[in-house]
Amino acid sequence: MATSFFFYDLETSGFNPRSSRIMQFAGQRTDLELKPIGEPVNYLIKMTPDVVPDPDAVLLTGITPQKTMADGISEAQFLTYFYRDVVKPDTIFVGFNNIRFDDEFMRFLNFRNFYDAYEWQWKNGCSRWDLLDVVRMTRALRPKGIEWPFAPDGKPANRLEYLTSVNKIAHDDAHDALSDVKATIAVAKLIYDNHKDLFNYLLSLRNKKSVAELISNDQPFIYTSGHYPSNVYHTSVVYPITTHPTQDSALVYDLRYDPSPFLKMDEDELISAWKFTKDPEILRLPVKTLKYNRVPTLAPLGVIKDKKTQARIDISLDEVTKNLNILKKHRAQFADKLLKALSKMDNERSKVQAALIDNPLTSDERLYDGFAPKEDQKHMEAVHKLDPSDISELSGKFKDPRLNNILPLYKARNFPKSLSGEELNEWEKFCKQKLTDGAEASRLNGYFLRLGELAQGKLSKSQQYLLEELKLYGEAVYPAG
Repeated sequence: MATSFFFYDLETSGFNPRSSRIMQFAGQRTDLELKPIGEPVNYLIKMTPDVVPDPDAVLLTGITPQKTMADGISEAQFLTYFYRDVVKPDTIFVGFNNIRFDDEFMRFLNFRNFYDAYEWQWKNGCSRWDLLDVVRMTRALRPKGIEWPFAPDGKPANRLEYLTSVNKIAHDDAHDALSDVKATIAVAKLIYDNHKDLFNYLLSLRNKKSVAELISNDQPFIYTSGHYPSNVYHTSVVYPITTHPTQDSALVYDLRYDPSPFLKMDEDELISAWKFTKDPEILRLPVKTLKYNRVPTLAPLGVIKDKKTQARIDISLDEVTKNLNILKKHRAQFADKLLKALSKMDNERSKVQAALIDNPLTSDERLYDGFAPKEDQKHMEAVHKLDPSDISELSGKFKDPRLNNILPLYKARNFPKSLSGEELNEWEKFCKQKLTDGAEASRLNGYFLRLGELAQGKLSKSQQYLLEELKLYGEAVYPAG
């Protein structure tokens, strides 16, 4: 049984968890009534010379690579502290959009440093939750008692800094991880104090078995997700068409829409309609893959029985019932075509992913290629126990080729002073290839091009300073020869 929350937030060098890095990690433990326990955690993590940051990300956070190198610790050091001080039994890890962002960065961080990428969020009674969709559902279904912000274009918006501003919550330094953690706790408390029943109900759904049980009832339900537009408060009524044959997930249909046009489509037409497009004129398939382990925000249909709530999210239960009846008549055939279309799309994605296989430059980006063999577990544990100078003794001993490729990178990134002359040469060669591979399309070339573009804009003195620091960093890591 859960005994505490650990609210956490990251500031990162970019927006891709595969190739970008965590620059700041901050967190605060609270009890289940959101009262702080102990002191907050706040670390800067050193950048390494095989990575250049996204200049736009640095302009947002104000954290330069030079600052991380001066004041930060290595990834290996951070994870030692993380597992010692943060990963406690029965902890609920929670953030603001952590499921789609922060958790992914943490998984890749663990993977490239020889820890299990997932255990920290499920072992010993631990679990995860995400406040963003809780905020969205609260706004859609139970908005009373809370001030709700709008974006400059007039659309409903739920950004953390907007929420804190309109509710007069202290949040002086948005995009500083620790400031964002404190703001997230305050927003959670706002919902907890005003709508405790909804808060606790959604908290109970963080378990994928609870999600599966709700879906197995074969009834329509409320689903709140960023995949739905803001003008309906990211909320709709959906119906589970079928479960996924190999994953803990279901394909759900948005009952706002008449299914008749889609029931006539063949597999290839469904694929075309399923793919994302910004063109509002193109008919899009209103089917989402609802993954049980991603803490979806769901509620029974009965919670929108009042007309006021239906009007707020612009839903007609009469239309929902009509569309449901049509869908149910053709459900089996439609489900079969959807699964075949999904299989085709998965095969296409697999072909793209295959291009990364056996490429040492991308081994640490290939977490989702599959789980490491159990036989490698003892070697993964040994990595953390060996003296840095002895890490190379494990070279070639992993069954998983990804881990064999990552081992020298782990040593070089975390313990550069332990490298032999030959290892140092190999590391410098790797960095050069990683940064310059692709010539004009290389990471380093793209980095300098973006710096040039940003320099043409209207910049404050602090932004000019950040760009100058980034230019100096790029020149410092620019490989000689």
